[in-house]
Amino acid sequence: MSLNRRQFLKSSAASVALAAASGSALAKAGKAQPHVVVVGAGWGGATCAKYLRLWDPGIKVTLIEPNPKFISCPMSNWVIGGFQDYDYLVKSYDNLPKYGIQMVKDLVTRVDADKRIVHTQAGKKIGYDRLAVAPGMEWMTETVQGYEEGAKAQKVMHAFKAGPETLLLRKQLEAMPDGGVFIIASPPRPGRCVSGPYERACAAAHYFKQHKPKSKIILLDGDIDVVSKGPMFKAAWKEFYPGMIEHRPNNLATAFDHKTMTVRTEFEDVQGDVVNIIPPQRAPRLCKEIGVRNDALDRWCGINLVTYESTSVPKVHVIGDPILSNMPKSAHVSNNQAKICAAALIEILNDRQPLPAPVIGSTSYSVTSDHTSGSIAVVMRYDPEKNSYVRQPEGGANVKHSELDFIYGQAWHESMWADTLG
Repeated sequence: MSLNRRQFLKSSAASVALAAASGSALAKAGKAQPHVVVVGAGWGGATCAKYLRLWDPGIKVTLIEPNPKFISCPMSNWVIGGFQDYDYLVKSYDNLPKYGIQMVKDLVTRVDADKRIVHTQAGKKIGYDRLAVAPGMEWMTETVQGYEEGAKAQKVMHAFKAGPETLLLRKQLEAMPDGGVFIIASPPRPGRCVSGPYERACAAAHYFKQHKPKSKIILLDGDIDVVSKGPMFKAAWKEFYPGMIEHRPNNLATAFDHKTMTVRTEFEDVQGDVVNIIPPQRAPRLCKEIGVRNDALDRWCGINLVTYESTSVPKVHVIGDPILSNMPKSAHVSNNQAKICAAALIEILNDRQPLPAPVIGSTSYSVTSDHTSGSIAVVMRYDPEKNSYVRQPEGGANVKHSELDFIYGQAWHESMWADTLG
C-alpha cells in the first residue's frame, strides 16, 4: 500500500466529514427537528446512526436492533480455526447512546412507506422523515435441495452470519475424526465477502494440520476460480497445506442429503464428515415488503448511488449488502456506505445538495494461518456518467501472505469496531 494511496484515502474520508460537519449550524431556524430511523445495527446501520449524530446533532436518530450485542462476521473464521475465542467477536452497543442515539431493542415487522411509520414486534409505531435500512443478507436455502432439512438436523450450516452457527461449525470440526473430509461449498458472485470461504479453508486446514493431519478439505466453488486474492490463497495452500485443500471451481452445490452427508453439484456427488454449504444470498424479506428489493431478479435493492435512496420507494435509503452495485459486499464497504448515506441525509434534511462523486474505500484481510494474512485494498469513486463506482489507480491484492499483514489485519478489525461502535 503506497503513501500516495493512503493520503488519498484520508483526504477522501475527510472531505465527506467536512461536508457533513456543518449541517447543524446551517439548519434553518425554527425548522422542526428531522427524524431518521435506522433499521439494523450492524456495520452499516450502527455507523450511519453514529455519524448522523456526530455530524449533525440537530437530527433525531432512532436505531432499531433486536439483538442485545454486536457480533462481528469479520474474524469469525478465526474462531472456526481456533485463533480466537468466540467472545472476541461479541461487542457492546453501550457507547452508541452517548451520541444521542435512541436505541430500540426490537424487531421491525413492517414499514408503511406511505405514512412513513415503522412497526415493530413489540407493537411500537415509530414515525420518520427518512428511513435507512441496513438489514444484512437473507440466504436462499431453497436453491439447495435438502438444505433446510439438514439445517434442522444440525448437519449443515452456512455460518456466514456470526453467532451460534460459528460455534456449532467449530464443534463439528473438533468432533470430526482424523482422516475425515470437511466440505465447504460456496456460491458464485455476487455475495457477502467472496474471500470468506477461501479464508475458512485456510483456518480449518491450520487446525487440521495441528490436530488432525490426515484430514482433507474439499472446496466446491460455485464461481469460475478463486475470485478474491486468488494468487495469495493458492500460494498459501501450496506452502502451508500441500495436498490438504482440494479446490474444485465451477462446481455449484445443488442438493444435500443429511442422512449420507452427501453434497450434490451439477457434476458430481461428494461425501463428507462435516459439511458447510453457503447458499446464494439476496436482500432480506423486509426489503421486499418495503418495496426496495426491486431488481429484475427480485434479489437486490436498486438505489441512487449518491444518496443511497431507493429508486422505487421515496425517503427510504438502503445500506450495505442488499445494494445492487459493483461494490464489494463487505464490512468495510458497509461502513463507508453508511458514512456517505449519513452525509447525504444531512445535506438533504438541510435543503442542500449531497456531494456528487462520493468515494468508497474497500479493505479486507484474510488469514492464511495463525500468524500470516493477505490483504486487498482498493478505492472506488462514483462516476455520474457511468452511474457506477469506478476503481481508482493503485491498490489491489497481495500476491503473498505475510506476518506483517496478520498484524495489520488485527489492527484493522480493532479500528473498524471502534469506528462503528466506539
